[in-house]
Amino acid sequence: MARTVKRWLVLLAAVSLLLVNSVPAAASPAPYESYNYNYWKEAVPSPDAYLPKQTISGSDLGIGEFKDPGDVNVSPSGQIYILDSGNSRIVVLDAQYKLLRVIEGFMMDGSKESFNTPGGLFVDEEDRVYIADTGNSRVVVLDAEGQLVHTITKPESDILATNFQFQPLKLTVDRVGRVYVVAQGVYEGIMQFDEHGQFIGYVGTNKVERDYGEYIWRMLSTKAQRAQMVLFVPTEFSNVDIDSKGFVYATNIDPGSSEPIKRLNPSGEDVLKRFGYFEVKGDIRFRNNPGPSKLIDVKVLGNGMYSVLDATQNRVFTYDDEGHLLYVYGGKGNQVGTLKTPVAMEQSGDHQLVLDRGKSNLVIYEPTRFGASVNEAVALHYQGEDTEAVHIWKEVLKLNANYDIAYIGIGKSLLMEKKNEEALGYFELGMDRKSYSVAFKRYRREMMKEHFGTFLTLAIALIFMLILVRVAVKWRRRRQIDSEAGLH
Repeated sequence: MARTVKRWLVLLAAVSLLLVNSVPAAASPAPYESYNYNYWKEAVPSPDAYLPKQTISGSDLGIGEFKDPGDVNVSPSGQIYILDSGNSRIVVLDAQYKLLRVIEGFMMDGSKESFNTPGGLFVDEEDRVYIADTGNSRVVVLDAEGQLVHTITKPESDILATNFQFQPLKLTVDRVGRVYVVAQGVYEGIMQFDEHGQFIGYVGTNKVERDYGEYIWRMLSTKAQRAQMVLFVPTEFSNVDIDSKGFVYATNIDPGSSEPIKRLNPSGEDVLKRFGYFEVKGDIRFRNNPGPSKLIDVKVLGNGMYSVLDATQNRVFTYDDEGHLLYVYGGKGNQVGTLKTPVAMEQSGDHQLVLDRGKSNLVIYEPTRFGASVNEAVALHYQGEDTEAVHIWKEVLKLNANYDIAYIGIGKSLLMEKKNEEALGYFELGMDRKSYSVAFKRYRREMMKEHFGTFLTLAIALIFMLILVRVAVKWRRRRQIDSEAGLH
């Protein structure tokens, strides 16, 4: 009896252990859904890459609520500049999100000047602050102490219309002081000014994507009908950023565009790599049917990575330098970490910041173990340290076994080490057909080279045997003919 009871207790313990291990993991602490897309453009669940850490409002800083905040920028020294557009002021925080000062205006020609609904700002390596002072039709440049350096006003140029109104919205600055301005109603491209504020020209005009059905209909229409039709006008840019090499990243506001993100070289040509499974344009399947992504900001993260802010679904999409979608975070809602009306994003250390006009606050996101591992592996690959990246990619696969980019990363490392046969398996798992073909060709060449001597020996032996067989057949036939002729 005691033995039977013992057996039942052991069986019960085993069943209990099995049930415990089969219980689903706890729900994600994120107030939004994290996902990615596979090769077949199917949305698949993904671990959270970033989680909300805290929010900061004007009341938290003791300066009164933000009003229609418009932009945020982090200086190279780590200070955080929030453009509180509705209050016509700039709020400056340190790297720990503590208030340093508030810039409410500046002195010009002996009198106090204020901002008028400014739209964007940028801080350069010398802590000069560039403000797109939209309502005053100018760009204001202040030094680190808040003193006026100069202003950029309506440029004089033969390529501008006589009735042109200069209303700067967003801007960025390169290392030599060239200012790139996104201006309202300007379809010719991004306006470029030199370090002295002189207008140079346009950069990166958006291509017009025609509806040829409408084009044919226009040819057949009357003058009055044509006047009511939509013109084939290029799309405006929505925001800009710049990387350490001087390439300008820009987003446009056309939801129907297949290339809403551009990386412009000094000649204004788009050199953004798009080698991923699908187009680099935010969401691709219109989840919950809100429509295509409307990209309103772009942030260069370094090591080839960049993030874009989608105003349709209030999400952040991050890509590597080859155009692979790394992760997605954010979403609509009233919870901490969800967004109501996002307008700008930035990076501060390993944190990502999103400015939410709808909630009048700054949301701070910190990377999870998964997000930090992906960032590290991508950075190592970008720097050519693929061997070191393999260990990180394997950690990523422990957290997400469906992460195709990790398989591709490991495969590329094995390819660099000339382990072509092993690389084939990883490229197959990552559905990277192009890399698989490269690995297969190299593996085939490797096999041919390794076994060439054996192949050659077998080929010579086979040829020799064929010759002997033919000689033997001929000799036998001749004997048969001679025998039939009575010669033998």
